[in-house]
This record gives sequence, structure tokens and C-alpha cells, in this order.
Amino acid sequence: MKLKRLMALGMAAVMTMSLTACGGDDKAADSSTATDNKPAADTSASADNSAAADNAGDTAADTDTAGDADAAGGLTYAGITLGEDYTDLNTTIKFIHHKTDREQDGSMAKYIEAFNQDYPNITVETEGITDYAETALLRLPTGEAWGDVMFIPAIDMVQLSDYFIPYGTVDEMSEYINFADQWKLDGNCYGIGYMGNAQGLLYNKKVFEDAGITAIPKTPTEFIAALQQIKDNTDAIPLYTNYAAGWTMGGQWDAYLGAITTGDTTWLNQKFAHQAEPFKDNGDETGAYALYKILYDAVANGLTEDDYTTTDWEGCKGMINRGEIGTMVLGSWAVAQMKEADANGGDIGYMPFPISVGGKQYATAGPDYSYGINKESSADNQAAAMVFVKWMVEKSGWCDNEGGYPISKTAPTSFAFDGVEVVENVAAPDDEADLMNQMNAECELNFNNGGDRKVQEIVEAAATGSMTYDDIMADWTQKWNDAQASLGVDVTE
Repeated sequence: MKLKRLMALGMAAVMTMSLTACGGDDKAADSSTATDNKPAADTSASADNSAAADNAGDTAADTDTAGDADAAGGLTYAGITLGEDYTDLNTTIKFIHHKTDREQDGSMAKYIEAFNQDYPNITVETEGITDYAETALLRLPTGEAWGDVMFIPAIDMVQLSDYFIPYGTVDEMSEYINFADQWKLDGNCYGIGYMGNAQGLLYNKKVFEDAGITAIPKTPTEFIAALQQIKDNTDAIPLYTNYAAGWTMGGQWDAYLGAITTGDTTWLNQKFAHQAEPFKDNGDETGAYALYKILYDAVANGLTEDDYTTTDWEGCKGMINRGEIGTMVLGSWAVAQMKEADANGGDIGYMPFPISVGGKQYATAGPDYSYGINKESSADNQAAAMVFVKWMVEKSGWCDNEGGYPISKTAPTSFAFDGVEVVENVAAPDDEADLMNQMNAECELNFNNGGDRKVQEIVEAAATGSMTYDDIMADWTQKWNDAQASLGVDVTE
């Protein structure tokens, strides 16, 4: 049991990055090292909180928050007025990140050029790293090896003050940014997302039009009917599973558990582990049962690619852009990549996931990778780094250019989810911060924790007829109940 739990914690740390590296380096995505698949705020919380709980005994030694604030010389995000403060500061800072595509296409250089129009004396050197999740962790302890600004890798919350300076209190930062509590310690905010991710569904608007689909589907029944229209009236693949990539399975489908499928922001992290039958048919096309049944029914009805084993992550980007694919289940981070893949970017749309609860649709959102500022940098470099981060968040337009859910509460945004309420899944209580990790390890279903195989098996069963969908759900329920019994979990319903 202890070995399983340690493995779960390790996987959770990896998945924190796999679920936050959305829209970055595609090679990393394929290898699942820094994969492109997650709503970070909801799914990383369990891993981070459990790690914090495990290391609670070290907190006093590791988290001298007041000392960190002093080391930063009272520097805060809120205390900086862009274009007025630090305009005479002359220094060079370095920023490492995972967005190799933006280094290659020149976008990063253009952002720096625009930044230098306001701050001509701050030189910003950038480095895009292919295997970022792994490399960043290796560089982190050395301080000078990574520079002044980095995207925070998968570390325990209690380690934040070992490596980074705070931007201000979470309460203070919440006035300026969304998800200020994603990287928090002792009430302080240590990380600011460069973009946010919302959970919905990619679709090709022209394919929908050609298929005769006049309204965005809001329920599983309506969605399967829309896929059938695509099959009947166009040459496009109605739903592309991306089975072969692996991380596009559990990493994507699991992300819709919780408020999206139940309308309850407390279900995922507070109720799920205690339910006797979380995979039962609610009879109203809601819940976990309805979520995964969409995939099973699509495959069983021939509404996906002909051979799921030959799906191609890189190739699918151009395919959906050209109208060869109708829909794909991916986070909003993927919008920019699909738009850029060919000449028909205007045809790429993003819609709420097709489940309604009481006639209402929900979406969850969270930050992608988050900026962290080096605790070991000089006072000048920390100030320059803080200015740079604030400029990137509020003035660069990077988040919006990536199609991201907004981070800044003041910067313009074009992100829109019409008719949907964007919410966050509420974190687990402190005394159960590690419960989902333990359940995942014991039942080996690994929800939001690398459980790609269980979702791939849905595709396989639907394609071959080897198991009915209800048989799959019964098997999951048995594993869930066995894990609850093994761990002594209080089962409430």
C-alpha cells in the first residue's frame, strides 16, 4: 500500500505539469513528459495539497515567508505601475519556458521587442526548452542555472519559498488576476499563469454548417446526433479520438469530471471518493456515467476514425483546420494550435462540453504554467523580473493570442463561452487532501492522474464489442468500492 501511495504522489507531481503544459511544445506533448492536457487549477490541487500535508512537519523550516518578502525588498506586483516604475532600471534577465513553438515562429522575440519599447534598458534573454517539465526540475535547485523567471515546475507547495519570491498576498493578487491561489503558501501568491485553460470541446464550424447542424449540442444525445449528421452529410471524421497519443485520453476525458458533469463544484474533490456508486446512470445524462458514455457510443456507432490505433496527434491539427475532422475533446489551450495548423483558422470553434445539468452548462478553468521569480536573483533583477511578468500578463496579449482563458482581470480578452458558467472545483478539505491520491493508487483507475489506459480501453471495448458500457462501469465501481474498503473510507451514499 505504501509503495502504491508513493507511486501515486510521484505520478501526481508529473501530472501537475502534464495538465498545465497546455499548448506548448508538441514533442513534449507526444512523450507525455510535459503533456498538453489539463485544467490545472482543479487537478493539480490534490497533488499539491497532499504533498503539503506529507511535508507539514518541514513547513516551519522551509517557509520563512516574512524573510522572503524582505529579500524582495518589499517588491510587490500591486506596487508596480507599468510605464512609470523602474523605467530607468538597467539590467539583463533570463526567462526559461516550454513554448518552443513561440521561439521558433518569432512570437517571443516580438513580445520582447514590444516590452523594450516601454523598458528599453531591461534586456530579456529567453530559452525555450523541449523537455521542460524534466529539465526545469533539474535546474531549479541550482538557482543561477535557470535565470530570473521560469514557469514553475511540479514542486510541493511547501517548497515555493525555497526558490521563488511572492508577488503579494493571495487576497491582494486576486484583485488583479484569476487563479491567484494556484501557487500559494502561507497566504502569499508565488505564481501567475501565463494563460488559462477552460474545458470544452473543439469543433470545425464549417463542418457543422455543411452537416446541417444549426445549434450547438447541449446534451450527449444531441451531440451523438450531431456526429451522425457529420457522418451522413460530410466526408469529415465526426469525432477524432486521438487514441494513439495516450495522454489525449485520460488526461482529457477525466478533466470533465466534477462541476461540468454534475453542476456541483464540491463533487470532484470532496464527494467523489466517498460515493458508493459514482459511475451509476443518473437517468438524466449527467455525471461520470454520461461523460464516458459519449466516447463509447461514438466509437460503437462508427462516428470516429476507421482505425483508432493510427491516430496522429501532429496530423490531426491540420486535419481539423481543413475540415477533415468535425470535433475533438481537448482543452481550450489547443485552439491556437489548431487555428495555426493550416489556412482555415477562422473555422476553428470552441464550445461547452455537451452535458447540461438542470438545463445549464458548466465549464471549469484553471491556469497553465505559471511565472515564478528566482529568490536568488539580485534585487535589480527581481524588480526587472516582476515588471516583465506584469507586462506580459497585462500588456503583451500573449494569453489572448493563445486563445487562453484570461489571467489578467484588466487586460482585454476575446475569450467567450456563451451560455456557460465558468467555475472552479472546490479543493478537498485539509484532512482529506491526500484521499484521492490514495484512492487512485488503490483502485488503479487514476482519475486526473495519468489514467489513460482506462479510457483507451473504452475505445477498444466499443470498437470490438468485447464489453458493454455498463459492464465497464460495473468493473470501475467494484474497483472503487474495493479501494474504499481497503482504505477505510466513509461511504456516504
